[in-house]
Amino acid sequence: MEDTYKTIARTSEGLYKEKMSKFISFAVPVSTLDEVKENLEIYQKKYYDARHICWAYMLGHQRVDFRSNDNGEPSGTAGKPILGQINSFGLTNILIVVIRYFGGIKLGTSGLIVAYREAAAEAIRANEIIECLVEDDIRVAFEYPFLNDVMRIVKEDNVTIISQYFNLDCDMTLRVRRSAVDYLRSRLAKVESLRFLEE
Repeated sequence: MEDTYKTIARTSEGLYKEKMSKFISFAVPVSTLDEVKENLEIYQKKYYDARHICWAYMLGHQRVDFRSNDNGEPSGTAGKPILGQINSFGLTNILIVVIRYFGGIKLGTSGLIVAYREAAAEAIRANEIIECLVEDDIRVAFEYPFLNDVMRIVKEDNVTIISQYFNLDCDMTLRVRRSAVDYLRSRLAKVESLRFLEE
């Protein structure tokens, strides 16, 4: 089971120049569509005087939620090459914005494709690619006397505790990498009084 994905560590910048045109690129880590929209708004305000602000994003560890935009450039010459770089690096949870300042000389379709592709690649290369785990949360409830049994499993299986509530009845939310979920559930199921709470 695939339970890792690649993304970028921080926001980075790239620059590509061709025939007096300047392509400033930014690679931004994002995890929701709202974050994509917020970032696009920031760049559109900051570079309001640019001729084109083109972009592409990819969201989610399954890499099926994506979009690109040519922002007035000939169809397929900007957004697609940007998205192509996201794909060739195998990244997700990323937004790439490329801002073009027109230099007065037309680049033609193939020139534009190369420029947007290279600008996007520059922003990615200026970053650090990191591998993240796909994690799932498991919520459990159990009686207080069995707390030690649960805590032993948590420690042995390297599980993160997201929230916990202790009283006569205890309630815990645990986070574990996806490939270890079934094993963890089978171990926890053996603890007396424990039951799984579906979120």
